[in-house]
Amino acid sequence: MSSRTAPRLMTLQRHLGWPQAGNMATESSPLTTHVLDTASGLPAQGLCLRLSRLEAPCQQWMELRTSYTNLDGRCPGLLTPSQIKPGTYKLFFDTESYWKERGQESFYPYVEVVFTITKETQKFHVPLLLSPWSYTTYRGS
Repeated sequence: MSSRTAPRLMTLQRHLGWPQAGNMATESSPLTTHVLDTASGLPAQGLCLRLSRLEAPCQQWMELRTSYTNLDGRCPGLLTPSQIKPGTYKLFFDTESYWKERGQESFYPYVEVVFTITKETQKFHVPLLLSPWSYTTYRGS
C-alpha cells in the first residue's frame, strides 16, 4: 500500500464504520509516535513506518509491525501492553517515499530511531520532526 492510499483507506474504513486493524487508544498503547512535516507545518499523514526489536542471541532485528501515520501524523498503537518487553527497539520511517509522493526531493531516504526500553510499565512517545533536508527526534511524554 502506498503512503498516498493509506489515508484514503483509513477515511473509507471510518466512513463505513469498520474497526481499523490494530486501532488502539493512545492510553492503552505503551509506545506511540507522531510525525510532523515542518516544511508544510502539517502532520505527516500516510508516512510508512516499521517497528522492530533487537532479538538475542543472534542480535537480529525482528520486525514487529508495519503501519502508516494517520491524518494527524500519529501512529498511536504500535505495541499492545502485552507485547512490550525490555530491549532495544527501532522505528524505521520511509521518508523517501513520503517526499516523492509530494513531488519533493529529499536528502534522507529514511530515518531510523533506535531506543531502549528498560521498564515495560512506562509509556514511550517518539516524535519525529521532518523536513526534506533535516530531522530531529526526542523522547516525548
